[in-house]
Amino acid sequence: MANPQPKKPEMITIEVAYAEPQQQWLLQERVPAGTTVGEALKRSQIHELVPHLKIDRVGIWYKPVKLDQPLQDGDRIEIYRPLLIDPKERRRKEARKKKTS
Repeated sequence: MANPQPKKPEMITIEVAYAEPQQQWLLQERVPAGTTVGEALKRSQIHELVPHLKIDRVGIWYKPVKLDQPLQDGDRIEIYRPLLIDPKERRRKEARKKKTS
């Protein structure tokens, strides 16, 4: 009786997206089913392409998630950059400019 071959894990296709003002990256990756966001980011080539990247906040299709979130086929991990200016502060500055104009 032959030994059965070990079953290969099912693979899913995901994307990793990151953007800076001058350049954007969209990488397609194949990972085993059950992979988490954090695991997929470690496996991804994004760190080679953007060595200075620090990952603090991420989302899947515009919804913030934690790094332990399991991925599904077709998910797009979005890496969010820190804000350069608080949106409320920006609106206050714009309102002050309009008052003085």
